[in-house]
Amino acid sequence: MADRKPDISWVVRIEPDAARRYVPPLSDYLSASPDWMEAEFRSIDLPATRVTGGYWTGEPGRVEIDPWIYTEICSIISGRVAVADFHGGRLEFGPGTAFMIPKGFSGEWITLESSAKMFLAIY
Repeated sequence: MADRKPDISWVVRIEPDAARRYVPPLSDYLSASPDWMEAEFRSIDLPATRVTGGYWTGEPGRVEIDPWIYTEICSIISGRVAVADFHGGRLEFGPGTAFMIPKGFSGEWITLESSAKMFLAIY
């Protein structure tokens, strides 16, 4: 994959069914209640030199980005958005969905309806 420019197939949905399950060992913690149980569902693992994040709102419209200058992780809180590459690939996301757009991806961010998201930009 590293030899070609990222397209829509590189956009990663962040959801338990599409991730690697990992259970951190209890030894990682100072203490844990007797009934403590958890699982992480790891979708990506990236090196980073800088990370920014926050809350974003947008109104219907679109922007073309060529290329994305950072890897972006998004969690849609409300509304609907789509990400499309310049080859016709397209994915749509709504409330409760999360996804990752890789650095170097070229395409469109399309806000389909008034939307809000939490995001991390990983440089």
